[in-house]
Amino acid sequence: MSQIVRSKKDLKKVIAKLKSTNQTIGLVPTMGALHQGHLSLVQMSKKQYDVTVATIFVNPTQFNNPTDLNQYPRSEKADLAVLSKAGCDIVFIPDTEDVYSSKPTISLNFAHLETAMEGKHRPGHFNGVGLIVMKLFGLVEPTGAYFGQKDLQQFKVISTLVHDFELPIRLHMAPIIRENNGLAMSSRNKRLDKQQIKIASLIYATLQKASSSLKEGTSLEDVKTEAKKIFEDQSSIELEYFEIVLFETLQTISTVNEGDRLALCVAATLAEVRLIDNIIIDI
Repeated sequence: MSQIVRSKKDLKKVIAKLKSTNQTIGLVPTMGALHQGHLSLVQMSKKQYDVTVATIFVNPTQFNNPTDLNQYPRSEKADLAVLSKAGCDIVFIPDTEDVYSSKPTISLNFAHLETAMEGKHRPGHFNGVGLIVMKLFGLVEPTGAYFGQKDLQQFKVISTLVHDFELPIRLHMAPIIRENNGLAMSSRNKRLDKQQIKIASLIYATLQKASSSLKEGTSLEDVKTEAKKIFEDQSSIELEYFEIVLFETLQTISTVNEGDRLALCVAATLAEVRLIDNIIIDI
């Protein structure tokens, strides 16, 4: 049975006790509505650290769309059951008033990541991500922390925090876990019905096709044009962006060169549910 902690004050006591016995801590931050992707992070943490702490908190500061925040799936009872079964040691489930006991006065800016892909389409999103991650790092004092590749740009933002603030935390990026049809597992998938899940498989199929085309030597512009046409031909799903960027920096490129490691990134909306995905390839 996982130990459930609901306040910052109590969490600090628990962490202080762990630190006093020199136990290593793996942190798995989540917003709940857990799926196998989240559980894979817990499993990885348990193999590498003495204690695994998962957090469940739907962070309001990273939502630039109030409707999206209100409709974000919440399933605390089910989440606690699966975390306990997975062997998670501690689950931190605070309320908003405790986490943000006062209004944040600082603002974080992540340079070109603010104007590309998720940063461009979700103004203020990464400031909110940075705030909550720094709070959790301060509260949990983890040895390592786990994040999924599906949120690749978020991982790069958090990597920037760790680098620039010289935080003694090892970051781990876990591979995307997919449904049988290739759709990246996401908490938001719970808002889709079976037919919509089937349609959403177009996202991964497009990434795979684009990957093959690039490796065959098709030009960057032709690959992008082809990908956009695939979405245009499926009227029920609206493409927000399809980008091909350098994996290390997520900066856009004009040509593809041998030896490049690229990230192919997509965001699309289906039935008012926003879905993101990516694949990483070597040329």
